[in-house]
Amino acid sequence: MNTINDKKLIGISGLAAYIPPYRVWLEDWCGWTDQQWPKIREIVGRSFRVRGPNHSVYTMAANAVLRLIDQYDIDPSRVKFLGLGTESSTDNSAGAIIVKGMVDHALQSRGKPPISRSCEVPEFKHACLGGVYGMKGAIRHLALDGAGSQAIVVCADIAEYARGSSGEPTQGAGAVAMLLEEDPKLAVVDLIGSGSASDYRIMDFRKPMLRFCGQDRSETHQVQDFPVFNGKYSTTCYVDETLHALNDMYQKRGLKAIEHLRSLRTLFLHRPYRRMPETGWAVSYLFALGQGSADDRAELASYCYEAGVDTDATLTEMLSKPEIASMANPQQHQYEAYPMVMAVLRAFRASRHFRKEILDKLRLGSDTMLDLGNLYTAALPAWMAAGFEQALDEDSLSVGEEILTLGYGSGDAAEVIPFFMAENWREAAAKIHFSAAMKLTLDLNQEQYEALHDGRKVHGLDYVASNEFVIDRVGESADKHFSDLGIEYYDYIA
Repeated sequence: MNTINDKKLIGISGLAAYIPPYRVWLEDWCGWTDQQWPKIREIVGRSFRVRGPNHSVYTMAANAVLRLIDQYDIDPSRVKFLGLGTESSTDNSAGAIIVKGMVDHALQSRGKPPISRSCEVPEFKHACLGGVYGMKGAIRHLALDGAGSQAIVVCADIAEYARGSSGEPTQGAGAVAMLLEEDPKLAVVDLIGSGSASDYRIMDFRKPMLRFCGQDRSETHQVQDFPVFNGKYSTTCYVDETLHALNDMYQKRGLKAIEHLRSLRTLFLHRPYRRMPETGWAVSYLFALGQGSADDRAELASYCYEAGVDTDATLTEMLSKPEIASMANPQQHQYEAYPMVMAVLRAFRASRHFRKEILDKLRLGSDTMLDLGNLYTAALPAWMAAGFEQALDEDSLSVGEEILTLGYGSGDAAEVIPFFMAENWREAAAKIHFSAAMKLTLDLNQEQYEALHDGRKVHGLDYVASNEFVIDRVGESADKHFSDLGIEYYDYIA
């Protein structure tokens, strides 16, 4: 941990999740939509979750925060920072304060004190990176004016795509809350040794407000939030921003790229679907080989040979600085910034090194993630929660061991942040209960899924809420003396 300021170690002491019970099996979905199940299973996963008729991003966030408080026996009066990371907010004024209000109500109904009145309540938005920015904001708060207090950051999102679109099988919904404090119990976060990158990418993945105009909410509380996205271009953006953020970290820490990547045993990356983190990390490994020793470049050359690609030309491509934004053009048919590298990647996938250097390092929690779908801001902390829980079962992490994480947000930005396992990480991991959060399930048939997705009334959902927040009603008054049009009112079902 030589890059960390030893005077004040700050990081994560706990994680807790809320996952809605409504599940769609992708094999069933393939039958409904005439898609190829083997391909979907290999690229995307096994299943995804759908929000319920009385769920919103705020109810799921509040559920996760309340579980965090319960599972880690947090004194709410010590919480002086409550941040919400999301790209699914439906209120352009309030955000985290809505979550605080719900949690305070539930706590007081139990005879417990509310979260501190002097608590800051920011919302962080940058696509899927909002939660990571929230975590960084919380750590900076704890290092300065919030010293001695605790912080909670909750990442909550609803990933929806139009039926029939290429993004439909990657949908998901859920929330993950994290407890941050000095002398953390789970993992120290090394912001000093982290790497950042950002660049404007025009049409990578956007949510212009024009999409909301004229939506009918008469049957349910749902607002449909389908993004404008471009799949192949988005993959290029993810890969390129990952490379730039890693390079920033290498420079800050004085690292030799390939030596450091090989030294790591566990990685957690932003995961919109199964294949994306594999691709991002594998390309990063190939680039690191190109910057390495003669033996490292020889390994790269072997993959180039198998791919039928010239090694020198590939190395030249790796040194290029492509203008990614110039590809944001409807007449553009080439969306890959590094076409030769991507060809080499296909050969690398067939090698024995691919499992050792890529798949094995992404192993912890990866099987659980096959049943979550894309959780946007919550995707990375969800994978970490699942991974730490599996590591506890296997006793496969060591105190002080570095875990490298990558947060990514379309538009375009990335954060590479090292974590170091804390001395008491096992006790903290035992309280995550991520598998328990996923245990309650209600499998949807085609009619139920399509109705939930389209914002229509759903019949036959055998589910009764318990110990969670729900939308009670949505205001309809537009009177000049009192207006609550569109405001959600919530209830806590004990």
